[in-house]
Amino acid sequence: MAKTDLEIAQETKLEPIAKVAAKIGIPEEALEPYGKYKGKLSFDYIRELESRPEGKLILVTAINPTKAGEGKSTTTVGLGDALNVLGKKTMMALREPSLGPVFGLKGGATGGGYAQVVPMEDINLHFTGDMHAITTANNLVSACLDNSIYQGNPLNIDPERITFKRCLDMNDRTLRQITIGQGSKVNGVERVDGFNITVASEVMAALCLANDLMDLKERFANMLVAFTYDGKPVYVRDLGIQGAMAMVMKDAILPNIVQTLEHNPVLIHGGPFANIAHGCNSVIATKACLHLADYTVTEAGFGADLGAEKFLDIKCRFAGLHPNAVVIVATIRALKQHGGVAFEDLKEENVEAMLAGCENLAKHIDTIQQFGLPYIVAINEFATDTEKEIEALENWCQENGHPMSLSQVWAKGGQGALDLAQKVIDLCDQENNYAPLYDTDLTIEEKVEAIAKKVYGAENVVFTEEAQAQIKEFNAMGWGKMPICMAKTQMSLTDDGSKMGRPKGFTITVRELRPSLGAGFIVALTGKVLTMPGLPVHPSALNMDIDQEGTIVGLF
Repeated sequence: MAKTDLEIAQETKLEPIAKVAAKIGIPEEALEPYGKYKGKLSFDYIRELESRPEGKLILVTAINPTKAGEGKSTTTVGLGDALNVLGKKTMMALREPSLGPVFGLKGGATGGGYAQVVPMEDINLHFTGDMHAITTANNLVSACLDNSIYQGNPLNIDPERITFKRCLDMNDRTLRQITIGQGSKVNGVERVDGFNITVASEVMAALCLANDLMDLKERFANMLVAFTYDGKPVYVRDLGIQGAMAMVMKDAILPNIVQTLEHNPVLIHGGPFANIAHGCNSVIATKACLHLADYTVTEAGFGADLGAEKFLDIKCRFAGLHPNAVVIVATIRALKQHGGVAFEDLKEENVEAMLAGCENLAKHIDTIQQFGLPYIVAINEFATDTEKEIEALENWCQENGHPMSLSQVWAKGGQGALDLAQKVIDLCDQENNYAPLYDTDLTIEEKVEAIAKKVYGAENVVFTEEAQAQIKEFNAMGWGKMPICMAKTQMSLTDDGSKMGRPKGFTITVRELRPSLGAGFIVALTGKVLTMPGLPVHPSALNMDIDQEGTIVGLF
């Protein structure tokens, strides 16, 4: 029986984090240790890095995810290890896992098999406390906001027009809409409220787009929290708590350093969801890697329609990053599911369905081409893949002029991606014409339509009456020149998660818009996407346990 990811991770003898950091030239005095095997980079050291030249930046993205799995994080880790095997000074920059998916269904975000980041139990659970700090900073806003209303409401806040929600790093659908302040008057003003999952909070998005602590404090100050009775916006700076929020985040803003199973350094920092927020690790961590290494491999959540689009249209635009190459991950299993095969039948050979599913892959390739970037298709191999299926997929790539590589990182670690690594090195040496897909000076409607039509392949975009009224209000407030962060199901190119493959002739419906002024973008909510997920019938938490020796079992 094959070993689980957790068993593989637990069998690995970890190196002290100072030794791992030294491999990339980080001195021990630049580390703030969190135990033996994880740490943070110090403020002073991060500032010192800014004067160094930047290395090459490689983005790992994927097709639309399915239950069959794609292995984006696994490929990111394996590719980074492979580049190191080839003698290239390489680091990886990943997002922190959310406890919601860990206990729910999706799982963690530390890779799998022999391409993992460790200590995986720590990373997937409390890690260095960043998620708790983000949750605290967010809920400090809500507490002070409600207290201001209770203490005579000097800001004239309309309780029915509060835009800021509390958050919790857990999938808890019962908290989507609640009533607070019930009972005695000393309990506050009764009103309707709700929770987002922490990784969907604007505090998380602001952390991941900030350049430093003072920039983060300014972003906090700019966050919209409510409107007054006469329709004027109320910001965090009006509550006067941006300094307290930044104080709570003083350690959380520092990137976390850990190691792969092959003892290569990885920075894991920040974790916004890509179907709700912008789905990328922090700008601070990515830039630190670029200054430290010759090659940085990073990933963006879900398919290229979400994570990659936001990485290239939002993160790179704000941070002044210029990617050198893109890896598009797919599995034969997932392609078969996009081709119409039921999940329970994916182990059966089906070349015809796989080739039909390649239409989904083709659209994501088209998206990356529109950004002017060189790319390669990485086929993350599963044990159930047959020779005929692999050959057919290789032929499809060759016939359509798409460079590809068969990746075996799950089974072999870095040794399983040497071909992919060499091809990525070659891609990075090419000149490219990267540019965002739209100009921020376009109208909100034009920017949404650019994403929907160019990236999703939609024919039309419809805005509900509520969304149209919000656009009018945002323009009057002067908020119309920001990038758009689309909130959309990750399962489909459409806003309907049941439509797989590459649908044609569909319409995207924008039901609501939310200004994330601290993050610096406008969120457009489509379909039925939710900012607080729920648990499945059989949550992963039911499989987890710990014994008397403190050994965790059933994590993944």
